Amino acid sequence: MTSRMNGVNLSITQLRADLLSQAAALARKSGQIAVTTAHRTLLVSGVAAITALCMMFFNPTLADRLKALSPFTEPAKAQPVAVVAPHLSDLLNPPGMAKPAIAGTQTPASSALLTDDDLKRLGTTQQQQWVTNWLSKRYHVAGDAADMVVSASYLTARDTKLDPLLILAVMCIESGLNPFAESSVGAQGLMQVMSKIHRARFEELGGVKAALNPVANIRVGAMILRDFVVRGGSVEAGLKLYVGAAAFDNDAGYGAKVMAEYHRLQAVAAGKSVPTTFAPPVLTTTALKQHAIEGSDDIKAGQQAEKAEPASAAVDTIQSGNKPTQLAAL
Repeated sequence: MTSRMNGVNLSITQLRADLLSQAAALARKSGQIAVTTAHRTLLVSGVAAITALCMMFFNPTLADRLKALSPFTEPAKAQPVAVVAPHLSDLLNPPGMAKPAIAGTQTPASSALLTDDDLKRLGTTQQQQWVTNWLSKRYHVAGDAADMVVSASYLTARDTKLDPLLILAVMCIESGLNPFAESSVGAQGLMQVMSKIHRARFEELGGVKAALNPVANIRVGAMILRDFVVRGGSVEAGLKLYVGAAAFDNDAGYGAKVMAEYHRLQAVAAGKSVPTTFAPPVLTTTALKQHAIEGSDDIKAGQQAEKAEPASAAVDTIQSGNKPTQLAAL
């Protein structure tokens, strides 16, 4: 009986040992399967990632789509709207001046709106190109900038009935074609307009801030010059009023400088070869002594005017006795 019990116990012990060994073997096998599966998963994921990167490299559109699907992508910021510069003729026509088209009619061409005198005043494209090239070289201005100034002057002449070359000549002497020029008394822009005084003229063009807008400055300056020419009865008298020398005997050579530049521009527009640099007159020692003896104030003022740079602002000093008086373009 005892031997039978011992045999049963031995069988149970062996059975337990077999079960434990099988369980250990199963656990080892399961671990190996898990490691193999993880390894193969990582391998497949790596290959897939490399493939996706290659596809996005050769197809950027796919990369953008994947970024859009990602929950971690920041919302796209609104792109700034591109501002399209208005046409030059639109800038010259203030708001509210456009006439509505009549139903059933066609808008005539721009040339049909101009009179014969206007067409003559505007000149040809070739003339404008000659003037543009000459001004670009003389005042060291970029060709595109000079073209804009010349075009604006010719278009402004249509409304002001002034010679565009006169408008350009005033700009040359006032600012040297520098649209951001500003004098010590507040005259601004190409035409050196006193924006604080002529605030009302800038209202329809966007306010006083438009004083540094080249097109607006040319338009307002030309309108002021036209009014002064009409009031003075001549171009010379209008220039004297424009520079603010109405209360003085002379304008310190301002009008002479403008008219000299005006005649040069006329020659350029006529196709003549005009130099872009001009040397000041050379006076000998004898001549200087003669002027000193005569004490000619007018000649001295003329010498000072000749030495002035073209790009100077429209602020001149008239010597009245020993008291200099500041003159600014109104």
